[in-house]
This record gives sequence, C-alpha cells and structure tokens, in this order.
Amino acid sequence: MTPTDAAPRWKVVAAFAAVYIIWGSTYLAIRFAIETMPPFLMAGVRFVIAGALLYWWARWKGAPRPERAHWKATTIIGGLLLLGGNGGVVWAEQRVPSGIAALIVAIVPVWIALMEWRMPGGRRPGWQVTAGLALGSLGLLLLAAPGAASLGARVDLIGVGALLIATLCWSLGSVLSKRFSLPASPLVTTGMEMLMGGVLLLVAGLVTGELPKVHLAEISFRSGMALVYLITFGALIGFTAYLWLLRVGSPTRAATYAYVNPVVAVFLGWSLAGEAISARTIIAMAVIVGAVVLITSSKPRVPKLEPASKQAPEGALSSEY
Repeated sequence: MTPTDAAPRWKVVAAFAAVYIIWGSTYLAIRFAIETMPPFLMAGVRFVIAGALLYWWARWKGAPRPERAHWKATTIIGGLLLLGGNGGVVWAEQRVPSGIAALIVAIVPVWIALMEWRMPGGRRPGWQVTAGLALGSLGLLLLAAPGAASLGARVDLIGVGALLIATLCWSLGSVLSKRFSLPASPLVTTGMEMLMGGVLLLVAGLVTGELPKVHLAEISFRSGMALVYLITFGALIGFTAYLWLLRVGSPTRAATYAYVNPVVAVFLGWSLAGEAISARTIIAMAVIVGAVVLITSSKPRVPKLEPASKQAPEGALSSEY
C-alpha cells in the first residue's frame, strides 16, 4: 500500500483541490499585491505571518519542540521553496503577466521527475508518468505558442529567466523535503519552513533596497486584500496542503498542480481582466487535464526491501508533491 492509499481519500482530494485551484488564483493575487508593495518584502510578510501562526498553533496543540537540526533543514527547504521559488515568481511578475508566469511555472513536474530519477536511489519514471509529462508539455506548448489569443503580451526575457530559476529552486526544495529529517508534526514543519523562508525573503527585500519603497499610506485596498488572500488561502491553506501531499505522496504527483494552475490563471484572466479564450486554449486545457490524470493514476514501482539501517529516519518526509 502506498502512502497516498493509506491517507483518507477525501483529504487527498481536498489537498489537490487546494493546490490546483487556490494556487492558480494566487498568480493574479500576487499581481494585485505588488501593484503598491515591493515584491520581496510583500512575500516575506506573507510567509512570516502565516508561518508564525501555524507554528504557534501546532505548539499550542501539543506538538513537541523541534530540534536544532530541524531548524537547519527547514531553513534550507524554506529558502529553496519560498526565497528561490515563490520569491522568483513574485519578482518576475513585475515584468511578466500572471498568466504567462503560471505557464512557465508548469515546467515544475518535469524538473521534479528528472531530479527524482537522478537522485541516489532514484528510479526511472514509469511509462504513465513519462506520457503524462509529455502530454502536459504539449498542452503548455499549445497555450504558449504564438497566436494563442488568450495570452498575447510580449514576453520579457529577464522575467522568463527569473521564472526558470524559480522553478528549479522549487523543484529541488520539493525533492529534498523527502530526504531531510524533519519534525514529526506536519504543521510544525510547514510553519517552520514558511517562517524561515519568509525571514529570508525579508532579508532579500532589505538587501535589494526595497524598504525605502514601502509607503503604508499608498498601499491600495486591492493590494491589501490581495495580501490577506495570499496569507490565508495561498499560504495557510494552499502551502500546507502542498507540503502534506509531499508527505503522503510523490513529488511528481503533487507537482501536477503546475499543469492545472495555468488553466485557472487563464480563466481568471478571461473573467477578471477581459482576456479572450480561444479554441486553442480550450484544447490545451483538455490536454493538460489528461496529463494530470495519467500522472496521478500511475502506480509507483515497488522498491526492493532494504535493511533497517537504510530506512528513512523518523520524522522525514517519506516518499509518498
């Protein structure tokens, strides 16, 4: 029995719904938030608040105090996921439309599948995962190819480069989260990773000179509400659901959110920003959903039994995004 089989089905469905739908909407929320707030400081405030709330709640409910090694591990993973991953996306959205950002981030499942394969003890992806990755990439090409009416803005190459680096950081953090010794409590782990990643984002904001750009009186109502949405839904619900999926499933499966988020982002662009949805977009959406079905329905290969000394340490994010 795989870990995802052991987890209650309704929890798995709810967690995937959170990362599929909520995270698809955060691209537009980020765009609204950075209209009147600097990117790194906005993201840092978001995750420090969310992380502190989660950590306090878990400790108040009786979760044991984490060890020093846990803080080191969550700093590394939080730095990769939030400073490198989310921070890169937030910064890039100053230069790249939110829909295009979501499309580029959809390369995450490809990086994760390749990283898992090349990691020590990694296994080559099965035919369903390989076919799903290829099908999802085809869907992304259909969406992003010249002539896709829903996303006609000119692409900024610096912004695209930042997004590609962000996807690599996020993918590496997702894969390493299975290999580090972390607290047994998922809420403590999530709170620590958000807290440490948020602190690193704040440091990045200070180093890049964002503090003089903060003018509280000039923060618009829309930006403020977008930040509240990013804290509550994007971080407390979405990020927690993602890390839980990493804990009970495979990074490749959890990363399928990156195929659905562009669909949500394109729909929001149509409904809230007046962007047209072409026939090509509808076909691409169907291809992407098919890719998700292939990847999530694949059966992981049964690994050979290893001596007890080689088993994962207690509290590690065991193999199941």
